[in-house]
Amino acid sequence: MQIGMIGLGRMGANMVRRLGAAGHQCVVYDRATDAVTALAKEGPTGTSTPAEFIGALNSPRLIWLMLPAAVVDRAIEELVPLLTPGDTIVDGGNSHYHDDIARAARLKAHGLHYLDCGVSGGVFGRERGYCLMIGGETEQVRRFEPIFASLAPGGAAAPPTPGRPPRQGSADQGYLHCGPAGAGH
Repeated sequence: MQIGMIGLGRMGANMVRRLGAAGHQCVVYDRATDAVTALAKEGPTGTSTPAEFIGALNSPRLIWLMLPAAVVDRAIEELVPLLTPGDTIVDGGNSHYHDDIARAARLKAHGLHYLDCGVSGGVFGRERGYCLMIGGETEQVRRFEPIFASLAPGGAAAPPTPGRPPRQGSADQGYLHCGPAGAGH
C-alpha cells in the first residue's frame, strides 16, 4: 500500500522505516528538509512542499500525521485545499479526543475521512512494533488494515495468557479499532 507521512521525528521516521521494510510505498514530508533528505536516501519518496507531497500520492490518499497536537489543525488546514473527496487523514499524535471528533466532522463536510490513532512504542517501535488504538469509520479502518498490521507488533510478539480462549479480531496483533472518531485518543 501507499502511505504519506508528515512528521519525521524519531517515531514518524521509524514508522516509515517499518512500513518500508514491510513492502509499503512511503512518501514523506517534514518542514525540516534535512529529515526528508536523510530518510529519502533509505527508499521513501521525499518531498519538499505540501503540494509536492500530495501530488506524489495516488488517490484516494492516506496521509498520516505524526505531529505535536498543537500544530495538527494548522497542518490539516494546509492540506484540505490540496485533497480530493475520499482521501483520509490519520492523526497519530497526542491530540485530545474532543479535537478528533470536531476534525472528523469538519473533514466529512469536504468528503474527507479522519482517523485518530493512539500510537505506543516510542523509539523501540521500529523493531518491536507499535500498539495502535484507532478511532474512526469502520470502513476506513478496514481499508487501511494492512498499514496497521505492518506497524503493530503481531501475535508472535507476546505469548497468549495460558488458558485464555482464542480470540478473534486484531487486539492480539497489537492494534484495535476502538470506535468512532475520538476513540483512538
